[in-house]
Amino acid sequence: IGNLFRLAVVQLHVTKVKADNLSRARGLIKEAAARGAKLVVLPECFNSPYGTGFFPEYAEKIPGESSQVLSEAAKESQVYLVGGERNSGQPVGTVPVAGQPVGLVCVKQWAIHLFDIDVPGKIRFQESETLSPGSNLSVFDTPYCRVGVGICYDIRFAELAQLYSKKGCQLLVYPGAFNMTTGPAHWELLQRGRAVDNQVYVATASPARDETASYVAWGHSTVVSPWGEVISKAGSEETVVYADIDLQYLANVRQQIPITAQRRSDLYTVNAVQEG
Repeated sequence: IGNLFRLAVVQLHVTKVKADNLSRARGLIKEAAARGAKLVVLPECFNSPYGTGFFPEYAEKIPGESSQVLSEAAKESQVYLVGGERNSGQPVGTVPVAGQPVGLVCVKQWAIHLFDIDVPGKIRFQESETLSPGSNLSVFDTPYCRVGVGICYDIRFAELAQLYSKKGCQLLVYPGAFNMTTGPAHWELLQRGRAVDNQVYVATASPARDETASYVAWGHSTVVSPWGEVISKAGSEETVVYADIDLQYLANVRQQIPITAQRRSDLYTVNAVQEG
C-alpha cells in the first residue's frame, strides 16, 4: 500500500431535507474518490440540521436509511468512510459510521463528552437535554493507517487523543460542528494541539456555514500534520478539502522529537478505565 494516501474531508451544506443531504453527500463522496481519496470524512449530523430540537425527528436506527447510503457509497466509490448521524436505537449522541469499501459498517462511536456549555451573552447549548454520552473508544484499521474517532466536543479532551495515540492511531478524525463563538477562538487551536501532543494527523469535518440556521456552524474543516501545521483548510462554504497523509513523515517527526519514549510513566500516565 505504501506510506502515502489521500484523505478527503467533506464540508457539506446541510438542509432540513434529509433526502437532499444524503444525495449531495453521496455525490461528493464519489467526487472525492475520483480525485484519489481512500478515506472520506463527513461532518457531524451530515443528514440533518444540528440542534436538540432536530435530533429526535431525524434520528435513525442503525442500520437505517442514512447508514445504508453510507454503506452503498463506500462500496460504490471503494473508499473508507466516516459520517455522523443520530441513533434512535438508544438515546446516545452522534454516531460516525465507518464504511469499508465492501460496504460493511465496521465501527460505531457515540460522543463521549456531551456539548453542554453556557457562555453568557453568546451561546448556551445543552446536548444532555436529549442525548446521553457514549462509553467506548473507537479505533478502526484500514490498509493505510489506524484511525481513532472522536466527535466534536471530544476534541477538547487531550486524554482521549492520548489514549488513541497509545493504541497506535496515526490519524484522529473528529466530525464536529463548532459555532460562531467557539469556532474562531478554539477550533484550529485544539486541532493543532491534539496533533502536536500526540504526533498524529488530525482531521475535522464541519457542516458548511448556513447563516439562516438556528445553530450556525463555523465551518473551516481542517487537516493538521503531526508537526502541527495546517495542511488543508476549508472556508465557510460547501467544499471538499484534501490532504495527502504521509506516514513516513509522521515516523520522521516521532523520531526527531521522541516524546513517546521520553514520557515519565513513573510519574504520570493516562489509561482507559474501560477498553473499547
